[in-house]
Amino acid sequence: MDLMIMLVLFFLHVVTVKCNPGPLVDVVVDRYDIPKVCPREVQTEDFIRYHFNGTFFADGQKFDSSHDRGKAFISQVGLGRLITGMDRGLQGMCVNERRRITVPPHLAYGSIGTGGVIPADAVLVYDVLLLDIWNAEDKVQIRTINKPAGCKRTTVASDFVRYHYNGTLLSGETFDSSYSRNTTYDTYLGQGDLIKGMDEGLMGMCVGERRIVIVPPFLAYGENGSGTLVPPQATLVFEVLLIDVFNPKDDLIVEVKEVPKGCTRRTVTGDYIRYHYNGTFQDGTAFDSSYQRNSTYNTYIGMGYVIRGMDKALQGLCIGEKQRITIPPHLAYGEEGVGDLIPGSAVLVFDIHVIDFHNPKDPVAVKVTHKPQECNVTSEADDLIQYRYNCSLMDGTLLYSSDQYNSPSTTTLGAKMVILGLEEGLSGMCVGERREVVIPPHWGHGENGAGGVPRSAVLFFELELVELQKGVPEGYMFVWLGDGPDPLFPAMDLNGDKEVPLEEFSSFIMIQVKEGKGRLRPGVDADSIIKDMFNNQDRNQDGKIVEDEMDEESEQVRRDEL
Repeated sequence: MDLMIMLVLFFLHVVTVKCNPGPLVDVVVDRYDIPKVCPREVQTEDFIRYHFNGTFFADGQKFDSSHDRGKAFISQVGLGRLITGMDRGLQGMCVNERRRITVPPHLAYGSIGTGGVIPADAVLVYDVLLLDIWNAEDKVQIRTINKPAGCKRTTVASDFVRYHYNGTLLSGETFDSSYSRNTTYDTYLGQGDLIKGMDEGLMGMCVGERRIVIVPPFLAYGENGSGTLVPPQATLVFEVLLIDVFNPKDDLIVEVKEVPKGCTRRTVTGDYIRYHYNGTFQDGTAFDSSYQRNSTYNTYIGMGYVIRGMDKALQGLCIGEKQRITIPPHLAYGEEGVGDLIPGSAVLVFDIHVIDFHNPKDPVAVKVTHKPQECNVTSEADDLIQYRYNCSLMDGTLLYSSDQYNSPSTTTLGAKMVILGLEEGLSGMCVGERREVVIPPHWGHGENGAGGVPRSAVLFFELELVELQKGVPEGYMFVWLGDGPDPLFPAMDLNGDKEVPLEEFSSFIMIQVKEGKGRLRPGVDADSIIKDMFNNQDRNQDGKIVEDEMDEESEQVRRDEL
C-alpha cells in the first residue's frame, strides 16, 4: 500500500473517531509539547518521576493529581507497576515533554473501577509532565565542555579540590549553586565526603576544566532526596569548574624559567633578598603583584618572615633568576586563607624574578677589569680624585652615570662625600684603572634608599679613575714630602730682611710645591690656603712674620687650626 493511500485511510480513521465516538481500542497519545533536545526516551524497565493531572474523559472531572499532593509520582515502566495504558502511554517520552494520554477502560481499571474513585468502564485522561528518567544500569555520565591544553595533573582519590558548580535537576530546575554563595565547594575526593556520583564525576579533572556530570538518583540522594531542594529519586546535573587541586603529601613545585649565565653565588639562609612577583591561583586568577605596587618584595630568607613554601623556594637562587613556584596550602595560608584575598586551602602560584640579594656580613666586592702596566701611585685617603662611573641595580637598571654630566665626578677620599662602599671601591686605584664594584646596602644607602635608589638595594658600579692628586692628612692644609728646612725661618726669608710678608710667604710655599718638596690640600684654592697659613703664623697680626713668631711653634706653618 503506498504512502498516499495510508495517509487517506489514517485521516478517515481520525474523522471517524471524532465524529462517531465509540469504544477506544488502544491508548491515544497526544504529544502536545516536545522539547527540542531529547537525549533519552523512556523504555521498559526505566524508572521515571513525573507530575500528572488525571481526569475523566466523559466530563473532564479531576479524579487525581500529583500537583495537588505536592509530590511527583515515581514508578518503573513496563513491569506492571502502572495500569497497562500508562505503561504504554509513557513509552518514548522525553524529560520536560508534556503528553495527554487517553486510556480505555480495559487498559485502566476495567468494568470494576477502583476504590470508589474510578467508576466502572471509565475512560481516563492523564496530562503528564516527565521530570526525570533513569535505569538501574545507569552510570555517572561525564561530558567535558572545556579542558585546558597542557594539563600536567589530574585529580585522584585523596586529593583536596576546590570547585564551582551549578546544580540542576534533570528537568533543568536549579537546586544549588556555589556561585550564588560566592565561594567554592572544598572537599577531599574518594573519602566519602561527597555523594558517590560526584566523587566519581570529579576524578581525572584538570584545573580549569569544565564538565557536565549527570548523577543517577541511586548515586546521589536516592529515595530520601535532600531537604526541600532535591526531591526523592532525582537525577542531578552538575556543571563543574575545577578551581584548585592539591594533595596533603604535595611539596613545592619549582619550574625554572631563566637562569643568567655566570651565576657564581646562590641564596642561602640569612640572606636578604629583593624580588618581584606575580601571584595567582591555579586557575590563573591574580591575587597580588609587586609590579603593580612598583616595589620589590624584600625579606630575609629562611627566617620565617614569609610563608613556609616561599621561604623554602627562595633558597639556592641566582640574581636575575626567574622561577614559577607552586605552593600547596599547607605550605602557604592553610585552611584559613587570608581574609577576602586568599581563600582557605588555596594553592598559590608565584612567578618570581630575583632582583638582588646580599648578606648583612657581605663586604664590598671589587673586581679589577683593567689595570695600566705602570701603576706607581694609587689612591688613598685625603687624595683628590676624578672618576667616571655607571651606577646600576643588579638587574641592569641604570640609576646614575657620570656621562650625564660635562666632566667626571670629583671627590676627596676619606672626606665622607660619597657612600662608604664607593670610598672602598675607589681606594687603591691607579689612574686609568677600571673596576666593577658590588656594594651591599649596608655599605650603600641602607634600608631607606636614597633618591632613585630603592630600599635595601645592592648597587653595581663600573668605575674608571681619570685623575689623581695626592692629598694631605685631615686637619692639614700643607705637608712636607720629606724633611723641611731646618731652621725654617731663614728659608722663608727669601730676601734676607728678617721679616716675611704674605707675598714672600706665598712665594716660598709655591716654590716648595713646584719642586715637589711640599703639598697643598688638593681641591681647595691655593691662595686661600696660604693666606690662612700666614694668618695663623702672624701672631701679632701686623702683616709680617718675624723669627720670634717662629720660635713658639714652627709647626704652625704646616697645621691648619681653622
